[in-house]
Amino acid sequence: MKRKRYKRVVIYLLLVAIAAFAVSKIKFQSVDEYYNADNGETGKTIEVSIGIYCDTLLTNYDKLDKSLQSETYVPKDGVILKETTYQMKEGDSAFALLEKATKENKIQMEYQGADGNAYGSVYIQGINHLYEFSAGSLSGWMYTVNEKIPDYGTSKYTLKDGDKVAFRYTCDLGKDIGRE
Repeated sequence: MKRKRYKRVVIYLLLVAIAAFAVSKIKFQSVDEYYNADNGETGKTIEVSIGIYCDTLLTNYDKLDKSLQSETYVPKDGVILKETTYQMKEGDSAFALLEKATKENKIQMEYQGADGNAYGSVYIQGINHLYEFSAGSLSGWMYTVNEKIPDYGTSKYTLKDGDKVAFRYTCDLGKDIGRE
């Protein structure tokens, strides 16, 4: 009887030691540490800024899907993310910046991968639960860099030091945010 008990104690202690060793190898991080980790990458960093706006909905609120007519989705000032500066790696895309900003600020964002469309670039489907067609057939997300609308998608635009990127919700295929 003592021998069986001794065997169980040894097995138990062995399992505890193995578990302790396994836990000691786990790298615990806060959410902020996880999203701000550089993953060991090296290279030149650049400073860029991003803002996310849906102010066009303030004058087109009646077009917006009723389930989205709330300050949860459309803030009173139309600003989902005020202009915020980030350090990015040289060669990063506008999409990488958007992805970092939305994750860090816990803003919902959904996209279609570059392989899922004919343009070969990531397509932003929705931000903060505001999607293409949420405010009519001409609505959706567009972006500007230094107040100009690029001719290609977010994952194809390579950021340059000092770029100011803005994601804007349009209700009129961009005419309401400066597209001619």
